[in-house]
Amino acid sequence: MQQLDQNAPTQDGQPRFVARCPKGFESLLAGELSSFGTPQVRPLRGQVSFGGTLTDAYGVCLWSRLASSVVLELGHVGAQSSDALYSGLYDIPWEDHVPMGATVAVDAHGTNDALRNSQFVALRAKDAIVDRLQGKRGVRPMVDTHSPDVRVSVRVSRDRAAVGIDLSGRPLFRRGYESTRSQRSGVVPLRPDYAAALLEVGGWWRACRDNDPALASLYCGTGTILAEAAGQALNRAPGLLRTSWGFTGWGGHDGDAWNALLDDARERAEEGEAHGCTLVAYEHRGNVQAEARQTLRAAGIHVEPRFVDAPQVPACVSEASGRSLLVADLSWIEADEVATQASALSALTAAITGLPQGTQAAVLSPNAMTDRVMGGSPVEETSVLVGRDEASIRLYDLAEAPERTTVELPGRGSTPVLVPTSEQFARRLAKVARLRAKWARREGIDCYRVYDADLPDYAVTIDLFQGSQIMPARGRRGRWLQVSEYAAPREIDPALARERLLDVLSIAPLALDVRPENTFVHVRTRSKGGSQYAEAGRGLADRRRASRPGQVPLPPGSHLIDEGGLVFEVNFSSRLDCGIFLDHRETRAMVREMAKQTMGSKRFLNLFAYTGTATCYAADGGAKHTTTVDMSAPSLDWARRNMERNGFVGEDHEFVQADVLRWVSDQRRTKNRWDLVFCDVPTFSNSSRMSGSWDVQRDHAELLIGISRLLTRNGVAVFSCNRRDFKPDVDYLARYGVKIEDVTAQTIPEDFSRNPKVHHCYLVRRTEIPTRP
Repeated sequence: MQQLDQNAPTQDGQPRFVARCPKGFESLLAGELSSFGTPQVRPLRGQVSFGGTLTDAYGVCLWSRLASSVVLELGHVGAQSSDALYSGLYDIPWEDHVPMGATVAVDAHGTNDALRNSQFVALRAKDAIVDRLQGKRGVRPMVDTHSPDVRVSVRVSRDRAAVGIDLSGRPLFRRGYESTRSQRSGVVPLRPDYAAALLEVGGWWRACRDNDPALASLYCGTGTILAEAAGQALNRAPGLLRTSWGFTGWGGHDGDAWNALLDDARERAEEGEAHGCTLVAYEHRGNVQAEARQTLRAAGIHVEPRFVDAPQVPACVSEASGRSLLVADLSWIEADEVATQASALSALTAAITGLPQGTQAAVLSPNAMTDRVMGGSPVEETSVLVGRDEASIRLYDLAEAPERTTVELPGRGSTPVLVPTSEQFARRLAKVARLRAKWARREGIDCYRVYDADLPDYAVTIDLFQGSQIMPARGRRGRWLQVSEYAAPREIDPALARERLLDVLSIAPLALDVRPENTFVHVRTRSKGGSQYAEAGRGLADRRRASRPGQVPLPPGSHLIDEGGLVFEVNFSSRLDCGIFLDHRETRAMVREMAKQTMGSKRFLNLFAYTGTATCYAADGGAKHTTTVDMSAPSLDWARRNMERNGFVGEDHEFVQADVLRWVSDQRRTKNRWDLVFCDVPTFSNSSRMSGSWDVQRDHAELLIGISRLLTRNGVAVFSCNRRDFKPDVDYLARYGVKIEDVTAQTIPEDFSRNPKVHHCYLVRRTEIPTRP
């Protein structure tokens, strides 16, 4: 019969325990346990072993913020085969651990060549335990995998298996306040143990020695970081709210020792209320402020967090009397989301400038993207896994960060920049913004382009959108910026290009009186066919509620704007394009005037319709029947909402989901004809829903011939594309009775005059086909 390894469970007659934790937490957890006075602490892989008494283990369960579970080691058994595992487990005196009538469950982890399935390991372990108990007592214990009285831990590693009693029960990072979250914002909470690790790396425990320590939390999410920080500052045990533990049903439980620890923890929590702390937070991913406050209340913490914009963080932190720490959770950003990274790093740049002397910053980040902002490599780095993705907690000493240039904008304030030449960009933007605002007021235009790559080193476009007059945002009209940047040429240092973009995102909201969270970024790549979006910034705007009953619903993240006396829906965060192309403002106005002058049936056709803005203009111009065609169902739904908001409803306005090229070909064989057609084509498309690919230069002639056959005798089509070097095949079209007239110059708005090739626009008419000689 196999014997237990007596050296594993005990040392000097004392029991041995392991505190398990996420990968990367081992040294942090070992330091935490040592701070408790826990003896014989030794970090291992994915866990920390320690000695002491059962009271020491109870204390770790109650006070550890980093451990996931605490296990009392019973020994190591052979795992060379399932029979060896069964035999070793059967020899353990389970009657000393499982009381009569108690339920049991087995958690199994790890495999080897002989035991390749953890579920099978759990099954064999369970059989050994219940067989032993049945043999000793004559009664087979019940198994409860959900809420057992005794949970047995079995971990297979190579040819051995560690066996123990799980004293914690549910994972220790289940503090007891998580279940109250409504998650209306859709923001995924940071797990409490990860929040605690971020605070541990930052040395928050040092700040908590002072009265009124200050925590600045960037992207605090639903408040986990705030709850963990305040709980530590107020000396509240993280396990104080838990109502169930794994040891309460265990045969070796010492109730008196546990109750004494609980009484002490409650007393310390009451005394800690007098210490106080300051919580300053910046967070604009959805409407999470209410959820963060709810999390604090659920945790029993009566500290009101102060939510501010990123530039206000330093001043708010300075008001506290104690030491301070800045933490930022950027783990929610995908590693390849350049635009979202830029928005987050811009906020981080503003938040760290002017913090009190000695403040450090701890950042949970998917990569080293924060090094540039913080001025160099971290003084400490802890590699962790967030889900299955690699990340790191990076600690920066802000005293060692280089002094940054500050840009002053008269009447607006100042902002730090990473690149000194960004001051020139700021002056240029401020000047252009003043001129554009005067022009826009004079012309009655609310949404327009402010900056169009005026400086070669700052090759971005900046569009300003203002909310509709019919739907003011919280007492005043909303304002949003859409920033688009071409990817830098290969000869430009990518790090320098990133820093310039960060500076743009710091300067533009300040210069144009737009909240930073209402600034959205698109990064584009240059292609032969014109600009093609490579990535769209998710943006950080608040979600809006749907409209009141009886009104057209407004999807989350969407807003309403005005143009030409009409109302349109835009969304800067969910799509590559926001829903309206500002460079076609004059084109849409021309379509409306043409619709007014159209005689006869007054039928309008919109091809590649996107969100149907041109259809709204045509209907406003008197088109009696409209047909809106696009391959995207969501775009057609958007177009339908735009039409309904402007009062154009009924059977005379149809929406068709179809491959436009095939649809035009099919319609040529019907009697359907239209007086006015608008067709704004994509530069290139190879969608799987299309019959083949589309290239505007290669395929435009066949499309225009097809469209011309759908026109009435006096009908006209407006054709546009945004390929910069596009050239219509005039001769080929003429041979098939199609006349094309270039009207591009008439359709370029004043705010796009710096880039006259932003689009091409033509009037297309049908003529007699020339007779061949």
